[in-house]
Amino acid sequence: MEEPSLFPLPPYNKHLVRIILNLSINAKGFSCGFPPTHSLSHKYSDYVMLVRDSENDGSECFEQNELNSPITKIPKFVPVEESTIHSISKPDGIRFSLVSYNILAQVYVKSSLFPHSPSPCLRWKARSQAILSVLKNLGADFLCLQEVDEYDSFYKGNMESNGYYSSYIQRSGQKRDGCGIFYKHDMAELLLEEKIEYNDLVDSILDGNRLGDDKPNNKEAIENKDDGPKIGSTLQSALDQGDPDDPRVRLKRDCVGIMAVFKLKNPSNPVVIVANTHLYWDPDWADVKLAQAKYLLSRLAQFKTLVSQRFDCSPSLILSGDFNSTPGDKVYQYLISGNSSSAPSIDFVDLPIPLCSAYATTRGEPPFTNYTPGFTGTLDYIFFSPSDCIRPVSFLELPEPGSSDLDGGLPNFSHPSDHLPIGVEFEISR
Repeated sequence: MEEPSLFPLPPYNKHLVRIILNLSINAKGFSCGFPPTHSLSHKYSDYVMLVRDSENDGSECFEQNELNSPITKIPKFVPVEESTIHSISKPDGIRFSLVSYNILAQVYVKSSLFPHSPSPCLRWKARSQAILSVLKNLGADFLCLQEVDEYDSFYKGNMESNGYYSSYIQRSGQKRDGCGIFYKHDMAELLLEEKIEYNDLVDSILDGNRLGDDKPNNKEAIENKDDGPKIGSTLQSALDQGDPDDPRVRLKRDCVGIMAVFKLKNPSNPVVIVANTHLYWDPDWADVKLAQAKYLLSRLAQFKTLVSQRFDCSPSLILSGDFNSTPGDKVYQYLISGNSSSAPSIDFVDLPIPLCSAYATTRGEPPFTNYTPGFTGTLDYIFFSPSDCIRPVSFLELPEPGSSDLDGGLPNFSHPSDHLPIGVEFEISR
């Protein structure tokens, strides 16, 4: 019999490092166990017991530890501090939870783009099951997901099996991913939906008008085109569709969003508008993101008016997604203020609606929602209209900076996407 030896492990991660003391070799590959009586077993009680096939698909990486709990980190909702005005509950309040999560489309998962990630964690079978486990364990009433590919072949059916119906829009052009709103059908009834294709902006540009002051010059765009991954996960070249000085080319980024109105299954039947979007990724093209944000708020305002008239109600409104914008930048400021001096000239009526960030108004934006060696920062947000008798009462907690489950950057064995889910529990009072 061969002498026991350690098999090759992923890059060191102090939370996920494997302490392998008993190793047997079978026909398929390697199997291992952790003797509970070993002196290190208490110190390393959270370490994963791994059964790893020498030719596996990576799914074992997201399996079980010795306490039979998932390796993937499932965050919890924590209440807002009692001193915060938003935390004051109403006797007749109706509560529901919403999570926004960029799950990282498999079409963008390449080892060359995520060299810091252990390769088994990037494989579809492993990641898909890990993502499904996260979504199931979060248990939110609404899940607003970005970068959803394999919708028909995987997510739609699997989420239905877990009690969720869904609405989905695939990105324009040849893109394979899109945005989806998944909702518990025993909690909410879908009344109406509208889809947003930001390519429609091409038809809205006024003749002779430029996009705005944020547009980089052509030399800068060319110099930056090969810089590698930027913020966000969509990695298409900024110059892959022609002359960047032509607004018809510049605005055609194939980005999308979706708006849906729901009636909550409660005796008072409150109506809620939920919107989900994913704005363009490139930080050098802030003018394009600003145009998308302006169009988004205009469409939301029109949709809210339509819903109010058709259903004779005053709907609450929640907007979530990956905005590929950091706190304080022009896109973020526009979303919370409804105005921007550098907004492009577009021929639609500017009807912004008041919005505020659920995290920012109570506990501050998280330090990051996207965590990779190349970029760490906040790109994902949940906004709501504060005039709608709706308030956040609890939040999905995020890892602290320096948390061991973030070691090396995402995706890793604890988190199947390069983004982290964010979430809010809301209360509606009438």
